Amino acid sequence: MDRPEILPTIESPDQVSGLSPAELRQLAQELRAEILRVVSQVGGHLGASLGVAELTVALHHCFDSPKDKIVWDVGHQAYGHKLLTGRREQFSTIRQWGGISGFPHREESPHDAFGVGHASTSISAALGFCKARDLRRERHHVIAVIGDGALSGGIAYEGMNNVGQLETDLIVILNDNEMSISPNVGAMSRYLTQITTGGVYTRMEAEIFRLLGKLPAGEKAQNLAGRIKEALKNFMVPGQLFEAMGFRYFGPLDGHDIDLLVDTFEHVKKMKGPILIHLITRKGKGYSFAEKDAARYHGVASFDPKEGVKGNTDSSSPPSFTSVFGKTLTEMARSDRRIVAITAAMPDGTGLNHFAAALPDRFFDVGIAEQHAVTFAAGLACRGMKPVCAIYSTFLQRAYDQVIHDVALQKLNVFFVLDRGGLVGADGATHHGVFDLSYLRAVPGMVIMTPKDEMELRQMVATGLAYDEGPIALRFPRGKGLGVPMEEEVEPLPIGKAEVLRQGDDVLLLAVGNMVEAARQAARLLDERDIGSTVVNARFIKPLDTELILQSSVRHRLVVTIEENALQGGFGSAVLECLHEGLERPPRVLRLGIPDHFVQHGDPAILRQEVGLVPEDIAADILAVLDREGRRIDLAHHRRKGRESL
Repeated sequence: MDRPEILPTIESPDQVSGLSPAELRQLAQELRAEILRVVSQVGGHLGASLGVAELTVALHHCFDSPKDKIVWDVGHQAYGHKLLTGRREQFSTIRQWGGISGFPHREESPHDAFGVGHASTSISAALGFCKARDLRRERHHVIAVIGDGALSGGIAYEGMNNVGQLETDLIVILNDNEMSISPNVGAMSRYLTQITTGGVYTRMEAEIFRLLGKLPAGEKAQNLAGRIKEALKNFMVPGQLFEAMGFRYFGPLDGHDIDLLVDTFEHVKKMKGPILIHLITRKGKGYSFAEKDAARYHGVASFDPKEGVKGNTDSSSPPSFTSVFGKTLTEMARSDRRIVAITAAMPDGTGLNHFAAALPDRFFDVGIAEQHAVTFAAGLACRGMKPVCAIYSTFLQRAYDQVIHDVALQKLNVFFVLDRGGLVGADGATHHGVFDLSYLRAVPGMVIMTPKDEMELRQMVATGLAYDEGPIALRFPRGKGLGVPMEEEVEPLPIGKAEVLRQGDDVLLLAVGNMVEAARQAARLLDERDIGSTVVNARFIKPLDTELILQSSVRHRLVVTIEENALQGGFGSAVLECLHEGLERPPRVLRLGIPDHFVQHGDPAILRQEVGLVPEDIAADILAVLDREGRRIDLAHHRRKGRESL
């Protein structure tokens, strides 16, 4: 007889604590089924959450959330956690506009102790929770759940080093599935593999004891045996690294054995000091397609769970900006051996999988270590190589000091390629690349460019590779190109030169990147109101085409800047500076961009509507400013929706 479902009865995690071992195992399977059902319908991060079903159930069985603090690293492991902490009814809205976040979100639930969208932060944050608890004389547990991929990030070791110094009570759970998004790389990955195999230690131990069996009996022989065994363990068992950093190490353990997990957690709850529990799990556990291809099932769009995720078979669809970049870079690198490609655990996401397959000796995946990636590129540049450092816009923020100190200050020829520039959609505020134009524009000597379409992207790749006067950055959006004709011959663009796309008498529209097409469409809407518009594809945010901007501005009633970037310090700010420094009586300027708040998750089309970066809103804002000419402008409305008229 089938048992009744348990998950529909769980409204809070305290209901998990009283379940029997059989019920815990059943609940883990129900979590998997629900995660698969919902993600197959709406998309999301699948493999990681399937792999931690037993761990999630065991944590909430043994610990008392939200009194006990659980920090997930990275947060896409936390889908099951959301289901068990009062969000089951809302789970089908995950990562959708107005729905729950795909990551832990402190404003969403008291059970989400810390927001984690980027990786490697859990140990540092958890240590902060621990010391706050100690200073406030409170009594509760703090648990950090960190993936093995996140251990390639340097901040994880900074946190562990400090934990070992402070010796506070902290439980770190290392979820080792040998994957981050793409297969893990680097010495730490090999180190963890050594732990999980252990064959060398076992064989050597057997050989030594066969040898000891031939020695005379007695106290000296027993002492010798003990010392040899301990020395062998210290030398061969990689868990000693964690012990040396001040942690008591337990593992490796089967992360899908829920009885073992419960016994272990109940045991370590009674212990003092830093604890590290090393679990071996399988990413995508319980869904055969995800188990066989964990990288494909890390993050998915909607799909038929019976058939699995299918590849894109629509050959008529325009290529993505990402794939155009990867293929163009590979093509150009074939004829220039100085070109090397670097990424931080994102070979597929940045399009460098093409490069890696064709030129593996010049491809470097450094793991989730953006700071190292940038300084590694700087070292390569010092020796005459042409490093192309391809990192998501939101992740390059983590290496800002290295961009300034190690690259720009030394005027090194590093080519930064920022994928996912602008609003990226369902991953939300942690992943939107809306600050790069601002934070890179402040760096002396930095050249910044962004293409209007995929053919211009090819030209900008050539431009970045040809530039030899210091750092240069190329930023492009996520998603498909516009379907423009692709020319085989590619020439570099002149640095700092814009492109006039159409002429008009009334309004000057200065746009960058994917906002150029929005500006064109807005201009056509203005034509219907007999308002003529000049549309300029600025191409370069730094240096600006100041000559074109100054000459064009004086011939128009209104200058409008349009960017999918924060208004503070971005392209519009650069144009304002240009006009106020270059003209005695600068024209009125309307800046359109991302408002001064974090944009949440949702479909990019909805998000652009929300911040007013669709053609209809652009045209309406321009008409509103022109209609109010000579009257006081209501700035409050514009600032609230991402517009500022000056």
